[in-house]
Formats: sequence, structure tokens, C-alpha cells
Amino acid sequence: MDVVERPALDGARAEESGAFASFVRSGATLEMKAFTGVSGDAGGYAVPREIDAQIASVMKTISPIRGIAQVVQVGSAGYRKLITTGGTPSGWAAETAARPETATPVFAELVPPMGELYANPSASQAMLDDAAFDVEQWLAGEIGQEFARAEGAAFVNGSGVNRPKGFLQAPTAAAKDGARPLGTLQYLATGSAGDFGAGADERLVDLVQSLRAPYRQGACFVMNAATLARIRKLKSGDGVPLWQPSLAGGQPATLLGYPVVEAEDMPDIAPNSLSIAFGNFRAGYLIAERSETAILRDPYTNKPFVSFYATRRIGGCVADSEAIKLMKFAAA
Repeated sequence: MDVVERPALDGARAEESGAFASFVRSGATLEMKAFTGVSGDAGGYAVPREIDAQIASVMKTISPIRGIAQVVQVGSAGYRKLITTGGTPSGWAAETAARPETATPVFAELVPPMGELYANPSASQAMLDDAAFDVEQWLAGEIGQEFARAEGAAFVNGSGVNRPKGFLQAPTAAAKDGARPLGTLQYLATGSAGDFGAGADERLVDLVQSLRAPYRQGACFVMNAATLARIRKLKSGDGVPLWQPSLAGGQPATLLGYPVVEAEDMPDIAPNSLSIAFGNFRAGYLIAERSETAILRDPYTNKPFVSFYATRRIGGCVADSEAIKLMKFAAA
């Protein structure tokens, strides 16, 4: 007797393909990875490459500092980078004169503070059983939103204790390049506490020119929406607006010819606030992160909800203190 393949009735549940979808919905066995450095029942599950890509995309959209900074993938909990604090001296000599030994470059070790970023969203088992509910998209969105909010704040104002150290938490001084200690950012005062003072356009031009020419290639302004609203009302001495809207789709608006990036974690304008940053963040700020996001499915702790505990190790700090300049809304 021949078996007839009958189409599923309308509303019937279709079987899903994909091991990860089966794991998320029912806890079916998936390739096991070490979660805390040990194996067995203490293990977790590695997020598939497709899911990880979705998370990274959402994070980049919400956390603008990630999109303009240097991001390196690391394979361990710690990351170190050597930087030189001075060039190799040279000298002039006659054709047959002796060549005395010159000094060697001075190295410094850069160690970005790292911490474990985690998200712990939950869903009811009924939601997971609903075939119309896109589990993978939901999981990527929930984790991405949570990670983006936390890391965006840390890259700007993080304390450096079990988390990245934000560039606004670096030491600051009014001294020019070459006269400040390594890791100290230069600020330019507006001349008025909590305001731009007289000649706002000139102050912004000074901020741009304080960044040396090699860094200005690829530089941008970073500020929040409230500060940008003030900037958009400023005009030069001949009445030309300093802020120029984008004339092409996908291109950012510009201020004095440089892109403007909105980061809502930047402080509002207030007395002594560092509300505007200008610099080449690709050279100036370093983000170090583990390349994989780990996720653990927990259907037992909070029944009838299923929790998804996701973690990623992320670190960050100022890499080149001459590549980022700050505007301080202070008298001096």
C-alpha cells in the first residue's frame, strides 16, 4: 500500500530545522562547550556564528563608540599591547666620521581593563512553543540591546573596575602634546563655565587644530543630542552655520567639515563638563573582546520561564592620548 504525502493542515506546526532552534525551544542536545573552564554539567553552549553576527550588528548600531574605535578580538581574558613613547633619535655625521650609538625607543605596556558583560533575558515556555515566534531573532535582539546599553556607557564613562575604562575617565590637562604624561588627554576650555562663551566658532576651530594633522584624517566629533542641538544653532562670524546637514544618504552630518557622532552617554553642557570630544578614535580608543558569546539555557530556576544567560568579556581604554581632544565648558 502506497503512503500518500498529505500537506499539513492550516495552522499545524511545522518542524523546525537547525540544532540551535531545537536547543532554545526544548533544550535538545547541542554541541557542548566549556562555560567556566570545566566540562560536564557546568558547561554552556556557544552561540552559533549566525546568531553572534546578529548580536554584533545590533551592538554597533546602538553603541556608536564601537563603530569608530579600534576593536581587537582576543582569545584569553587578558590583553596587552606595547606602545612606544618616543621615536629613535638620529644624528648627522660626516662621510668618514664615527657613528655613535643612539638611544633606543622607550616602550610602555597598555593593558585595557576587562570585565564580563552579561544579559539574562527570559521567555515563557508558551512563547518558545509558539511556531510564529522567531526565537533566534528575539534572543539576538534582547542580548544585543542589553549589551549595547551597558558597553556604550562603559566606553565613555566606565570606571575601569571590572569593566572598560571610558575615555572621559582618563586624566586630563591643558598642556599640549609632548608636555603631558602618557595616557593624559588634552582639554581646551571654552572660557565660560557651562557655556561656549564669546567666539564659539573660534573655540571649535581651536579644538580641531589642536589635533595634529596625521590624526585629523578620519577624525570626528562625539557629543550627545542636547549638545548637538546647541551646536546646530551656532554660526560663524559671517553668518554661515557651523553644522552642515548630510547631502547624501548614509553620510553623517558634518561640523567644520568633520562627521558628528551622537553618543547619548556623553554629558550635557554644564560647568566644567567635558561635553565634546574630537579625535581619531580608531587610533585613540582600544576595545578588546572575546570573539565568542557564551549562552546557557536555564529552564529550572524561574519556572514557567526559560532564562538565557549570555556572557561576553569586553575591555577598553585610551590607546593614544594624543589622538583624542576634549572641550571643557569652563573658564580655564
